[in-house]
Amino acid sequence: MEKQQFRKNALDMLYLTRCAVNQKMPDAEKISHMNLDTLFEVCEKHILTACVAYALEMAGIQNHQFTQAKEKSIRKNILLDAERTKILKRLEQEKIWYMPLKGAILKDWYPKLGMRQMSDNDILCDENCQKEIRTIMTELGFTCEHFGIGCDNAYFKEPVSNFEMHHSLFMVSQVGNLYQYYADVKKRLIKDENNQYGYHFSTEDFYLYLLAHEYKHYSAGGIGVRSLLDIYIFMKKFGDVLDWDYLNAELQKLEMTDYELQSRQLGMKLFSGKKLTDTEKEVLDYYIFSGVYGNLENRVENEIQRFGDGSEAKYLVKKFFPSRAYLEKSVPWSKHTVLVPAAFAYRIVRGATHSWKRNTTQFKYVLDRKKKNKPE
Repeated sequence: MEKQQFRKNALDMLYLTRCAVNQKMPDAEKISHMNLDTLFEVCEKHILTACVAYALEMAGIQNHQFTQAKEKSIRKNILLDAERTKILKRLEQEKIWYMPLKGAILKDWYPKLGMRQMSDNDILCDENCQKEIRTIMTELGFTCEHFGIGCDNAYFKEPVSNFEMHHSLFMVSQVGNLYQYYADVKKRLIKDENNQYGYHFSTEDFYLYLLAHEYKHYSAGGIGVRSLLDIYIFMKKFGDVLDWDYLNAELQKLEMTDYELQSRQLGMKLFSGKKLTDTEKEVLDYYIFSGVYGNLENRVENEIQRFGDGSEAKYLVKKFFPSRAYLEKSVPWSKHTVLVPAAFAYRIVRGATHSWKRNTTQFKYVLDRKKKNKPE
């Protein structure tokens, strides 16, 4: 889809999303000028299809694509809730502490069931019980999709149940102070009252983690407009009771003060229907063209600046030979110095076999960028 057309459909999507979450009737005349097929395509990229479906239905419009997406979202929400209940029950039985994250909680603050579409459920658990959790998930009928890589172990169960069981929240390589701040996350948690091993964040810490997770994506490959909607939904519910002295102090530690202000102001203006400044429109474009989880071009550009100080060559060296701390997180058995060379080789082979398409595209982009920036 051509860029101008994509932007036009994205703005239509944002208008209808605003109507849906604020339970306001959309303008039928405005909808009559929308192309629902291209609108659907853009909504899918931002996972706002179900939300827009609710707005269309408010205006008396039944569109098969949108209605089906809404029904699938409702079904998936219900199935994930049911599976999560089973998982948490087993974690209680095995005396493993846990805390549901992000969307599993956020979705219930949206006005309608299924309005916030779910890709998966994230649960933070005791890092020392990963093998026991794998046994639990297997016994519950899940297939382990990856284990011992990154911050989580991923599980899937037909037809639509994706669970990421986190043992940490961020990688050492991620932007700012995210890793250091959340390295000992349990000390920030509050014990649930209605169970023995469940925990939750305070309202302020929930907001900080929501922002931190979004900032991770925003600073890497970018992030879609649903992240701004999540902030709007959160602020509508809790904005009047937040402890801003605490938040401002913690945001400084996280190096996210500017990001929080930018995203909160943009989200509140966007979904309350206020006019954006030209600068805000430029920032909104970054969200619109990122898609829900960002894109490769944004990711490489941001990483070249962060890891290579603007140099493609420095970036590639860091890519092939990351810091020791990052190496130990991505290849746990590399903690023994004698195994470090083997770990570097393992990363290269793993990248060539498991992520070859993405890595090939990424390196091609870097080489093309270098040629483009080469002095005549």
